[in-house]
Amino acid sequence: MTDQAVDAVDTDGSAAAAPGTSGSGQFLGRSRELKELRADIDRAGLDTLSGRKAPRARVLLIAGRPGSGRTALADELARRVAADYPDGVLRARLTDPDGTRVPTERTARELLDALDDAAPPGAAEDDLTERLRGALATRRALLVLDDAADAEQVDPLLPDAPDCLVVAVSQGPLTGIPDVRPCTLGGLDTEAAVGLLARASGPVRITVDPRSAESLVEACGAHPMALVLAGGWLSVRPKAAVADLAKQIHDLPAEEGASAAAALSGGLAGLGKVFRLSYDSLPAPAARILRFLSLAPAGHVDPHTASALAGCSVSAARTTLDDFVALGLVRAVDSPLPQYEVPGCLVPLLRGLTETQDRPGEVQLARARMLERTVRLLQSCRAVTEPEGSPARKKLAGLPRALRFPTPRAAADWLWIREPALLAAARLAVADGELDTLARRLMAALTRALVAHRGTEAAAPVLYGIHRLVLDVAERRELPREQAAALLNLADLDAQTGRTHEALARYRAALDAGRAANDPYATARAMESVGGAYQELGDWQRAADWFGRALAQRLTRGERVDAARLHGRIGTANTYAGRYGEALRNWSSAVAGHRKAGDVASQARALSEMARVQEYAGRPEESLRTCQEAVEWARQAKDVRLQAALQLRLADTLERLGDPAAARLHRGAAERMLGTEFQEVTGLGSDDRAQPATYEIRSAVEKD
Repeated sequence: MTDQAVDAVDTDGSAAAAPGTSGSGQFLGRSRELKELRADIDRAGLDTLSGRKAPRARVLLIAGRPGSGRTALADELARRVAADYPDGVLRARLTDPDGTRVPTERTARELLDALDDAAPPGAAEDDLTERLRGALATRRALLVLDDAADAEQVDPLLPDAPDCLVVAVSQGPLTGIPDVRPCTLGGLDTEAAVGLLARASGPVRITVDPRSAESLVEACGAHPMALVLAGGWLSVRPKAAVADLAKQIHDLPAEEGASAAAALSGGLAGLGKVFRLSYDSLPAPAARILRFLSLAPAGHVDPHTASALAGCSVSAARTTLDDFVALGLVRAVDSPLPQYEVPGCLVPLLRGLTETQDRPGEVQLARARMLERTVRLLQSCRAVTEPEGSPARKKLAGLPRALRFPTPRAAADWLWIREPALLAAARLAVADGELDTLARRLMAALTRALVAHRGTEAAAPVLYGIHRLVLDVAERRELPREQAAALLNLADLDAQTGRTHEALARYRAALDAGRAANDPYATARAMESVGGAYQELGDWQRAADWFGRALAQRLTRGERVDAARLHGRIGTANTYAGRYGEALRNWSSAVAGHRKAGDVASQARALSEMARVQEYAGRPEESLRTCQEAVEWARQAKDVRLQAALQLRLADTLERLGDPAAARLHRGAAERMLGTEFQEVTGLGSDDRAQPATYEIRSAVEKD
């Protein structure tokens, strides 16, 4: 998100360069507006005039209809003043191309990520915006907030730093933000409009017939996006005259193409007319692909998305998308992979065509194909990380070549580049409400792919949002099993980030859902996690009670390994509470359970904890014998770190018993085992309550 490069093409579809260019074209026109904006940056604010220090960043507003070049102007201003803001240029889009407001929580998190200040997963909106303001408080940065719907979206993101600058782009005023400097855009001046037309269509016809070019500019209302479309139309028709196109646009009745544009652009019929001419000139298959691009998540398109929506081959979809770029109907995104963006000002026009020319069943089928294709790509993305010869890799080999990734690195790159579109697809699928089965499959596949390539901890902020979507679907469809799983996953992430009370409430809700689903795994896991939350809160009695409930269920089902682990958790809770007798009985049961299961390493750890409790209980001789036994089992398990930790514990015990010579021998043995790691291990066991719980379970991702 931090970026000094500036796109010359507006993200909402307007342009100051030829369609499909990215940063390579010279900015055209708007010299007066740029001069005014530069002056507004240097002008004293109301606080300065009144003798007070400005409490917040200066806010400039570029207001204009979609497609008017407002984002291009903001980017050009950012490029020109970037040197004055050494901490970088941050960009965020506050409204999706389909008109959906981007939650402030998501915007704040994206900006924090751009500042390399990762926020904990599940953090509240107020916490995130406060953290963002804190991160910017000592910086001199420029924020470009594109497509803001209103002041409520912008205000929480404003830095409390007068050295920062905010450039907001909106369709109207930002009422409620003090001292905003507005710059309202209309059409381009004639010279710039003709230059943009020449750049889009080629200069020869414009140069030899300047009057017709001016007439075409007038027909387009000097609207930048309309000019780009007109130039694209001319560029693929070398023999067409500029005057003929101008006449066609003049003669086209407003109702033929302007109704949808008027709803979007406040009556600018030129864009609707030129768009209709471009659309009508397309072959039927290409026109169908173009219409269905309005269904692309957040306006992000790649050949797979277009292929699935239209039901054509990937190669045909890519060729068609490149043709659309030449026509100015989509924009090519600078990316290692073929990526395209649907101009936001065209989305309502495309949606209107879809509503009138395609049956609802066809539209829903297109959405289903897109989601199914995305699921298969995500499954392939995860499968490529599996070992050679594994069932997942064998299944991957049977997929069509277009759905396979050659290497894990290629899959990881695809996942990183497509992540915004993938998350948008999940949100749209959940909001749709009619494709919940595919939505659930999509979210499961996305979760597995993220975990496989990044790990649970690194992917936690993204996973939190996915789990909330899963919970929404589960509650809507009354699926208690999935509701329990989502609640457990959310609670785990809450617990990891210190929101223990929130985690406890979700664990209890998961327990109710697990019981409603008659799911013994979810029920037992929820009970154990409730106990873990109480343990984290220091309520040892309740922790031991809930661990005991989980233990009773495990014993009823004959799950001896889990029962042994729960005996250990009860022992830990009783140790913290100072009930050493109860703790020793439970640790003894844990040792017996691990012995029966043949888990030598767990038996050694349980004996180690038992020795610790014996020492706390004032039984050093028993602790010494138990610790020696634990060392033997750790040696059999070949757990060098545990052996070293036990040797250190033996040394401490021997010192308390008055045998410093033997203590030195054990300490030396531990040092020889670990070498350079010795200093790290010497802290083990020094403060029992500062250590994480001996046994902790987290949600496991199911296999495909």
